[in-house]
Amino acid sequence: MTYKLPVSVLIVVHTATFDILLLQRVSPPGFWQSVTGSLEPGESPAEAALREVLEETGIGVRADCLVDWRHSNRFAIRDEWRHRYAPDVSHNIEHVFSLCVPDGQLVTLAPDEHDAALWLPREAAAAKVFSWTNRDAILQLPEHYPASGRH
Repeated sequence: MTYKLPVSVLIVVHTATFDILLLQRVSPPGFWQSVTGSLEPGESPAEAALREVLEETGIGVRADCLVDWRHSNRFAIRDEWRHRYAPDVSHNIEHVFSLCVPDGQLVTLAPDEHDAALWLPREAAAAKVFSWTNRDAILQLPEHYPASGRH
């Protein structure tokens, strides 16, 4: 069996007015989140972030559009996902990014991972996500938004 690496990315996809894209997980049902995913062997966090945004939303972006917060979170892996990791692994390191997209950005979901998407104002999005790291990133987004407003 090939185990997942305990290193992941979290990408807060948002508009210039801080409407936040949330995706609902297929499993477990009812879990809303930003774009997330584990690194593949040999992949950098930035490469994983670009890949995950494309895989989970259909949005293809240039690397220079991605904002690397140079921040990571360490958290315990949820019991329902622990079997995906080596038996001695209990925690994950998550690297945080954000991506500003135009209003009206179309999203194409990966149906094996997510079954719904919605755009919410920042406070409502922070209240809806299941993960504390996701909530904190959404709330901290204005501190990391580039003044240039590039897309």
